[in-house]
Amino acid sequence: MQGENRRMATLDSKLVGVLGDRTTKVLRDLFGYVTVGDLLHHYPRRYLVRGELSNISELNEGDEVTILAEVFSATSRRLHARKGNILEVIVTDGSAKLSLTFFNQAWREKDLKVGKQGLFAGKVGVFNGKRQLAHPDYELIPDGNDVDAAVEGFAGKYLPMYPASSKMPSWKIAQCIELAIGSLDEVPDYLPESVREKHGYPTLHQALVQLHNPVDLDSAEKARQRLTFDEAFMLQLLLLTRRKELKNLDAVARPPITGGLLDAFDALLPFQLTAGQRAVAEEIASDVAQPHPMHRLLQGEVGSGKTVVALRAMLSVIDNGGQAALLAPTEVLAAQHLRTMQKLLGPLAQGGMLGGSDIATQVTLITGSQNAASRKEALALAASGAAGIVIGTHALLGETVAFKDLGLIVVDEQHRFGVEQRDALKSKATYPPHLLVMTATPIPRTVAMTVFGDLDVSTLRELPLGRQPITTHVVPVLEKPGFLERAWERIKEEVSQGHQAYIVAPRIAAGTSEDSDMDFLMGETSTEIVSVEELGPLLSGGALQGVKVAPLHGRQSAELKDSTMQAFANKEIDVLISTTVIEVGVDVPNATVMVIMDADRFGVSQLHQLRGRVGRGTSPGLCLLVTNAEPESSARERLDAVAGTLDGFELSRIDLEQRREGDVLGASQSGSRSHLRLLRVLRDESMIEEARIDATTIIESDTSQYPLLAAELAQIQADAAAEYIDKA
Repeated sequence: MQGENRRMATLDSKLVGVLGDRTTKVLRDLFGYVTVGDLLHHYPRRYLVRGELSNISELNEGDEVTILAEVFSATSRRLHARKGNILEVIVTDGSAKLSLTFFNQAWREKDLKVGKQGLFAGKVGVFNGKRQLAHPDYELIPDGNDVDAAVEGFAGKYLPMYPASSKMPSWKIAQCIELAIGSLDEVPDYLPESVREKHGYPTLHQALVQLHNPVDLDSAEKARQRLTFDEAFMLQLLLLTRRKELKNLDAVARPPITGGLLDAFDALLPFQLTAGQRAVAEEIASDVAQPHPMHRLLQGEVGSGKTVVALRAMLSVIDNGGQAALLAPTEVLAAQHLRTMQKLLGPLAQGGMLGGSDIATQVTLITGSQNAASRKEALALAASGAAGIVIGTHALLGETVAFKDLGLIVVDEQHRFGVEQRDALKSKATYPPHLLVMTATPIPRTVAMTVFGDLDVSTLRELPLGRQPITTHVVPVLEKPGFLERAWERIKEEVSQGHQAYIVAPRIAAGTSEDSDMDFLMGETSTEIVSVEELGPLLSGGALQGVKVAPLHGRQSAELKDSTMQAFANKEIDVLISTTVIEVGVDVPNATVMVIMDADRFGVSQLHQLRGRVGRGTSPGLCLLVTNAEPESSARERLDAVAGTLDGFELSRIDLEQRREGDVLGASQSGSRSHLRLLRVLRDESMIEEARIDATTIIESDTSQYPLLAAELAQIQADAAAEYIDKA
């Protein structure tokens, strides 16, 4: 009877029926696993070959490890300071040794005889300068004097090594998985047979078995490829399904209107749009002219002219009686957008005012720190429709903000906003609004396909005519302390020629002493982090004496931040000492030099964004990356990469290679179905492209012929954790 029931479990079967209460509780508490499918998707990180010992020399303190090793010695002694005894077992892999300690368990000496081989698991600690495992779990290989002969009875030649913990070491997970596989009925395969055969993948049942219990490493690799492809394929299917659903929503078409606000704006523009801007503008115009909502991502290099393209889309919506909302991540950026658009529109932004054009609209600003009178006026302009363009921060999402006819939402630097925030703004529209999300952080193609696969993507690569090149240099304080003094001299030279400068620091205030900061500023090798509040006085009284300097950071009031930016734009301030609040959107063409302090504390993309604030006028830009990082360190490699290219797309790949996958695809997820465990967007680039093609074919065909696939997709859609994929 027992034999008849052994293979009756499905992936959805509860683990408790296979493993019992105690083991199931541990797996649920540690990993959240409830079903057989959950457990079988706990994949091995690597495999040990039976008879091969592990490399003990590579173990690090704090690591949770499982090693395959041989007992070298075992010694038991009494403790002098307190009652009891300690057993110390030394194991070796032939080149290094590791100590195992057991308190009051002298009886284990009978098990752990010299020459025995086994698996030992625990957390690596250090005592008296020696690495050790205290009270490790272990499992000895039977007949240890002849390991090869014992291998056959010990779950195969290749031992899978799993992500584990002290409560559930790798081999115990292996035992649980072996029981689960032994009880498993044939697993139905949701991947269409045509797709599976096209790529030569094993069935889902074969892949799950072969990954956990491979006959050889080749079969394990084929199984891993199949399961990795599944993740890519199901993700693309989900995104393409959402894209199709969006196309089926009703929206108000906003086609170009001859003789309207957009035509008047184009006639006023003092410069020619680039070929790239014209092409993207046509894509957007075609989208908003459709009776279903646009969902488009506009990515472009720093200074590539995304704002002008977005403004033209807004004006087309206004020509059709609608309104546009621009959501910005910071008050500094929101205020900058207000000034930029009012300047670009001129009299076209003065609707209802003396001197305004007959077809003009108004542009208004809504932020959280506005005074009551300004806020009341802005809310009235938005609600009445008098303001065709409403710019704001998160304050736009508030209940008191209403629109007469919200037709277009533009989200700037979309990665700063979550799904809920975007949807909160959408809910203020009578009909589903058109959506344009913008980013100045270039996105590698596979990331765009993986994270933004439900959007159409437009890219601006070329810079507008007149944009000047930016030269970037690393200032290595440890090797060349005199270079920092030269950086301050370069700022004074630029200021003497009528230009302005930015100095960026990683934090607002620091608890470091004045002496240590002064040492750093004079080129000494201090490792303290420089702050905005300390830099100003130190530089004003020293290297930049006589230069008009002002601070800017997030703790200042909105009025002070705005007045400081206005003063800087009006050339009343020579040097702005700031945090990263100037990272995006800030446009002061007269600024020609930027010094970034402790540059190694910023990410690659962030450094690229920051330096885009200079070189925006008629003079070349200079960016100096000041660092205390060691010459051969990864931090210095990062800075050298930024200094070596202005290509944001190349830098975005470098940035991505240095980040965890979760940072790219979203936070760590609960729920095993939608968790991308194997997929890596750079490594698996070609696989993602293939999965996209296959998913597109399936979506365009009669999906009713794939009931298993439809059921799997429905399960993913129902899983709340799948929301992390929905970036737009």
